[in-house]
Amino acid sequence: MYRKSLLFYYFHYKALALCCQECQTGGLFVILTRMNQLQNKADFEAVLQKYQLSNAAQKLLHNMKFVLLVGPSSSGRNTIINELLKSGHYHYVVSDTTRSPRENNGIMEQNGVEYWFRSEQDILADLKKGAFLEAAIIHGQQVSGISMRELETAAGQGKVAINEIEVVGADNVHAAAPNTIFLFILPPSFDEWMTRMQSRGKLPPEEVKRRLQSAVSELQIALDRDYFTFVVNNTFKHTAETVDMLITNKQESYELQHQNGRAVAEQLLADTTEHLKNL
Repeated sequence: MYRKSLLFYYFHYKALALCCQECQTGGLFVILTRMNQLQNKADFEAVLQKYQLSNAAQKLLHNMKFVLLVGPSSSGRNTIINELLKSGHYHYVVSDTTRSPRENNGIMEQNGVEYWFRSEQDILADLKKGAFLEAAIIHGQQVSGISMRELETAAGQGKVAINEIEVVGADNVHAAAPNTIFLFILPPSFDEWMTRMQSRGKLPPEEVKRRLQSAVSELQIALDRDYFTFVVNNTFKHTAETVDMLITNKQESYELQHQNGRAVAEQLLADTTEHLKNL
């Protein structure tokens, strides 16, 4: 099963965006000379071009629970994941990377927290074994991706592997691991969504517009797929409980939950599209 390795871009979109923001000076983005240079780029390109999951990796994905939360900006994915992790029943999937740890806001990144920081040789060897769910070269400077080792850890501990993903990357994961549970998290209404979006600080109008435009695309894609389950995030604690019940097959009203969520998604798409016309 050969496919292009695009998934990492969606798992790490936010991290890359933050990196760019930190590099912003005088309104212009500058390149940090301290960033790593990929020493084995040609070797990585060769193995990623025809990357294939190992049989063992495919078997593991078939026999374990892997959950990905999807949703527009400010839908509450991270908050829900953090609440679920408190139960001890979930394992947060940490990505591997060839780059060195960075200092963010005076705090150095920690191995196994933000990323697993590994050598090029180690990651290249694992890629040749088909031991990554997905990986990619970023700006020719680093290789990062989701190692099957993280999923093996979750399975070995009897925990559910969980992470978040951008909606446009979900098709790649679904192709590799169709048993993955995809939950599309939604705000309860357009007005509440706008309140939550501005709750962490006033966003400039152009940024709000960009996020709304992205949301329109995300909602359209999700509504066109049959593997998403829509979950309305009224309050994060209640939503975390609902998500947990869906994942552990304890949710007797699954179909009602999904249909209600889909109706909210359709209304949110209509409201967002109409709002954008007036901007």
